[in-house]
Amino acid sequence: MQSTEATRKAEVLIEALGYFRRFRGSLIVIKLGGSAMEDAEALRATLQDVVFLETAGLRPVLVHGGGKAIDRAMAEAGLQPKKVRGRRVTDEGTLSIVVRVLREEICGGIVRQIRDFGGRAVGLHGGSQQALFGEKLLLETEEGPVDLGQVGRVTRIDRKVIEDFALGGVVPVIPSVALDANGKWLNINADTAAAAVALALGAEKLVFLSDTPGILMDKSNASTLIPTLDAKGCLDLMRRKIIDEGMIPKVEACLDALRGGVRKVHLVDGRSRHALMLEIFTDKGTGTEIVLGS
Repeated sequence: MQSTEATRKAEVLIEALGYFRRFRGSLIVIKLGGSAMEDAEALRATLQDVVFLETAGLRPVLVHGGGKAIDRAMAEAGLQPKKVRGRRVTDEGTLSIVVRVLREEICGGIVRQIRDFGGRAVGLHGGSQQALFGEKLLLETEEGPVDLGQVGRVTRIDRKVIEDFALGGVVPVIPSVALDANGKWLNINADTAAAAVALALGAEKLVFLSDTPGILMDKSNASTLIPTLDAKGCLDLMRRKIIDEGMIPKVEACLDALRGGVRKVHLVDGRSRHALMLEIFTDKGTGTEIVLGS
C-alpha cells in the first residue's frame, strides 16, 4: 500500500503538470536581491529552483543587485552609503566598488553555483556579452531633479545575446550595471534593470525575490500580506507611505513592466525555501501579485 507521503508527492507533481505545459519555452525573468542573496541556504535553494526551471523547459533569466554586499565593501573602504528614494548615490569611488562586487563577486558566484547544481550559466557583463546599456539618470523628486552621480537608467538591451543563451539552455546572469555611450559604467537600480529586461524579452513572468513576504499593510506583521494589488492600489499605498523607501522603485518597476506588456509580476519572499517553485508551479502561489487593473 502506498504511503501518504508518496501520494502527496505524486499529487504535487500532477498539480505542477499543467504549469509545465503552460510555461514550457517561456522566458521568466527573476530578480535576486536583499536577504534572498545574503542567506546562503536560501540562495542555494533558489538556484536549485532555477536549474529545475531550465530542466523543465522554461527559460529563466537572472538579474541581480547586491546592495548589502556593496554596503559592506564600502564600509571596508571607509565610505558611507547614501540613498535617495531607495537609489544609491554613486560617486567614482563608490562606482568602482559597485562594479567589482556585482560583476566579479556576486555574478561569478551565482554562475559557479548553478554549474555546481548541474546547470549551465553565463555572466553577461562585458565585451561582446554586455547585456545592459544606459545613460545617466537625474532622479525626479518633489524638490526637483537630483543628481545621483554615476547612476543610470537602461536605454538599450542586447535582447539577442540574452535570448541566444536562454534558448540554448544556458541561464543568463545579469548584474545591474550598464555601459554608457562612452563605454563608462553606470550603476543601475536592479529592480528597474529587471523590469527593463523583462520588457525587452516580452517575458511571461517577472518575479522579484526579496527579503519581504510581499507587500504588507503593516510591515511588522506578515499576516497583513496583500495577495493581489492593482496599479491604483499601489499608487494609493505609496501616497500613504505604506509602500516606501526601497520598495518604491521595486513597485514602480512592476508597474512599468505590466504597462509594457509583461503578463505577470510577483513579489516573493526569497528567504523561503523554494518560493520560486511554489509561485510558478502551484495553484496557490505565494507573495503579492501585481496587476494593472481596469
